[in-house]
Amino acid sequence: MECRSGCGACCIAPSISGPIPGMPEGKAAGEACIHLLADMRCGLFGQPERPPVCDRFKAAEDVCGGSRSEALWLIDELESATR
Repeated sequence: MECRSGCGACCIAPSISGPIPGMPEGKAAGEACIHLLADMRCGLFGQPERPPVCDRFKAAEDVCGGSRSEALWLIDELESATR
């Protein structure tokens, strides 16, 4: 599956417990990463400073669903189930 243009759900919905450039404590679930651009693309994509946790995420239908709203819901559900 290709990453959905204009989505950004993976940069908003999950918590990230490790440091991100500019966010040394990581980020809470539901909080947008500071590197999420206005067009919902990652500003660190392809850059060496992109965190490994972000680099390992690959778009998949079971996580991304069929729409941005479904992706936000699915990732939130996974976040809740793994707390």
